Formats: sequence, C-alpha cells, structure tokens
Amino acid sequence: MTPGRVPPRRISALDAPAFADGAPDFPLTDAQAARLVRTALDEDHASNDITTLATIMPTRRARAALVAREPGALCGVPLALAAFVQCDDKVEIRVDAEDGQRVESGATVLFLTGRARGLLAAERTALNFLQRLSGVATMTARYVDAVRGTRARIVDTRKTTPGWRRLEKYAVRCGGGTNHRESLADAVLVKDNHLAALDGDVALAVRRARELTTPGTFVQIECDHLDQVRAAVDAGADAVLLDNMSLAMMRDAVALAAGRVLTEASGGVKLETVRAIAETGVDRISVGALTHSAPSMNLALDFE
Repeated sequence: MTPGRVPPRRISALDAPAFADGAPDFPLTDAQAARLVRTALDEDHASNDITTLATIMPTRRARAALVAREPGALCGVPLALAAFVQCDDKVEIRVDAEDGQRVESGATVLFLTGRARGLLAAERTALNFLQRLSGVATMTARYVDAVRGTRARIVDTRKTTPGWRRLEKYAVRCGGGTNHRESLADAVLVKDNHLAALDGDVALAVRRARELTTPGTFVQIECDHLDQVRAAVDAGADAVLLDNMSLAMMRDAVALAAGRVLTEASGGVKLETVRAIAETGVDRISVGALTHSAPSMNLALDFE
C-alpha cells in the first residue's frame, strides 16, 4: 500500500482531533468519544495499574512511538489520542498519520512525550481502538483495491460488533468502502424470510413498502433466482440483492436490470473471488467479513 502524505503536527490536550485530507467525518461527538474512552479505561482499571504504580516513579517522564508493524489503513487515531490525554492531560503528541491514511510497515503513527505512568496506563486502551478499527479499514482497502477499475463499490453490512456500529462503519469508509444502511430504520430490504411470509410475492412486497413508508424510501429486494429479479424490476424496486448467485446468473441479472435498478452481489464474497464478481457488472458488492471477520492490524507502542 502506498502511504498518503500528512504533514506531522503537534497537539496538546486541548486540540480537537484532525483527519487526513479526504477522510470521512468522525461519527462521534467529542463528548461521546470521551465517554467511550473513559469506559474502556475504567474497564482496564487504568487508574489502578498496580504494576506501573509499584515500579515507576510518578515524576518519571518518557518518550514513545506508536508504530505500524504491518502495512494498513488507519482508523481510530482520535480515540487513541483521547486515551493518552485522559491518562495525562499534559502529554505532548506528534501525529504523523491520521484516519483514512495508508501506512507502510515501520511507519510512526504517533510520537508521545509525557509521564511514563500515563503512557503505560493508556497503552492497551489506545491500541485496542486503533488495532480493531484499523483492521476493518485495512480489510476494506484490500477489497476496494481488488475491484479497482470496475464499476462495483464495496459496501458493508449490519454484521457489526454490538455498540460499535458507527465506529466500524466509519472504519469501512476510512478504508475506501461505502456504507449500506446504518440500521433497520434506514431503508427497506425485503429478504428471503420476508418473502416467505408473503408467499413469495415480490410485487406485493414492493407495493406495501411503497404504500406504508415515507415517500422516497429506498426499497431493495433479495433475489435467489432470475424470476425474482424480473419481478422486482417490473414492480419498481430501487435495487436487487443477488444472493449467492453464480457468476453466470449475476451477469444475466445485470442484463435484466438494464440500468433500471441497482444491482448488489452478496453472499460468501471473498478477496479471492471479489474481482470476478465485480466483472459481472454489478453496481455494489456487500461483504460482511469487513466488520465481522477483520483481523486486528498489528500496531505497537515502543518506549525509547
């Protein structure tokens, strides 16, 4: 991955988080982020780090670099900053890389100068946020790179960690992906179980969705076979979700849609197969693995 270029900058405890050029807006307010980080620090009993309290003098100062041990796309820098600031409100931090930026192995993300006790108390909480969210961003970036040059966009799903949805969907955006609906209230997605309860009547599902939701609500139908695709297009759906279809069937579905509805491939998508799926001509490819199976990015805090 080719790293972006963000000029190094210094921050203090009073600075608001900043982001790499073009990065999406952070999804939490300052107060929400502070509460989340405080909860994580309290869970770790950061104020009662008995190892550090027993071995490190309170006046001891230290310098440390938070570095990437592997290439990846960053996400969660504002939360890491908040963790260090909450453990030492006089800490000085140089930010060398920010959310939405791709870094190479060995790159410095943050350089910190402050009380050794504060740096040690915040270390694990800061890394937990950064490693998890950067892992999601990095996996997303790999999928985005794999379909580059096609019309397909990589989108996420609602298969997120409970309580972390806004953060994980933000991480998808940091990796260059696109968000599907945020919640059940955001769009109509008629899936196989909905259709089963309607005796498979696609036209009825679309009609009821149009009649009983706010005008302009996005309506998508999950389709297992081409007859459902044809019915959804004829009924005036906005999109069809092509569920676990073969490549040949997806190509036929794209031809049936003929630009009248959005086409989205879904089901068992892997990095090794996503390019071939994109080349069928679908508009979107949804990948649950972005959020439910992304490995944490390897980052570490090294004291000088």
